[in-house]
Amino acid sequence: MEKTLAMKLLEGRKVKFEIFEYPDTERDAEKIAEYLNIPAAEVYKTLVVTRAKGKPILCMLAAERQLNLKKLAKSLGEKKLALATHADAEKMTGLRVGGISPLALINKGFAIYIDDAGKQCDRVLISSGKKGINLGVPIKDLMKITGAKFIQAT
Repeated sequence: MEKTLAMKLLEGRKVKFEIFEYPDTERDAEKIAEYLNIPAAEVYKTLVVTRAKGKPILCMLAAERQLNLKKLAKSLGEKKLALATHADAEKMTGLRVGGISPLALINKGFAIYIDDAGKQCDRVLISSGKKGINLGVPIKDLMKITGAKFIQAT
């Protein structure tokens, strides 16, 4: 398996991580959690959210949770937010839906947030930047590397 940018970044920062492979035809985080036999509360999806002004937001949340745009907007002091379409998310990130990873988008100007439920996790699985591969990363390291902040998003 070829190392992804996210794997190289974690190795460069001396962060221990686990690799989890699943069929790359799957992009639904809940189904990925089921396939990997990992609780859905530990498998995180990264959603691209657009705002009226400024760069889009990357919001990470557990597979079984649903993004609440009104709560997220209120938490950020934004008037209106919208979930990017799959095509727009791919165009904005340069990554395929199901493979969008905040670790692959470091220094690209995205504000990165993790739903408050993540406070209950020691480790979360996130995309490696490539469909079919998730990385198990300690949440404290994920936050430190990405500059992510906890936010009420569900």
